[in-house]
Amino acid sequence: MAAEFDEKSINATMETMTSDPFVNHVPVMTGGVGSSEVRHFYSTYFIPGHPPDTEVVPVARTVGDDRLVDELIHKFTHTIEMPWILPGVSPTGKRVEVTVIVVVQFKEGKIAGERIYWDQASVLAQVGLIDAGKLPVTGTEASRKVVDPTQEPSNKLIMRVSE
Repeated sequence: MAAEFDEKSINATMETMTSDPFVNHVPVMTGGVGSSEVRHFYSTYFIPGHPPDTEVVPVARTVGDDRLVDELIHKFTHTIEMPWILPGVSPTGKRVEVTVIVVVQFKEGKIAGERIYWDQASVLAQVGLIDAGKLPVTGTEASRKVVDPTQEPSNKLIMRVSE
């Protein structure tokens, strides 16, 4: 993460990976398979695709023999094009906070692959592309509830539908 977010170095990022890695951002299927595609994705779309106010807040980490799972809150203001998470969407200037789950697979001490998951409906609602008031989706409140389960009410969408 330091190579990607702090150093913003494609070479340092690639040095953490095997010779044949994959990256799959599951909700929008961005990423790459193989060193050449992953390098291109990181250097062209991912590393430069983070606004200056990007913040990644760790929530929890689970470590296994050959796998690591991070639960994070990814925060940013959509002030630049971000093809890795919002492909084809011009900057909206809207603030986004979304819970992200990163599953990292290791082989011989290097990253062999990453699968990254988030609620794309929440991202689209926060940037104004879908109306959360008309659909069973949430916005930043979902991330707040991940950090503190008492901060937001449970079953809010169920109650809204039954009213």
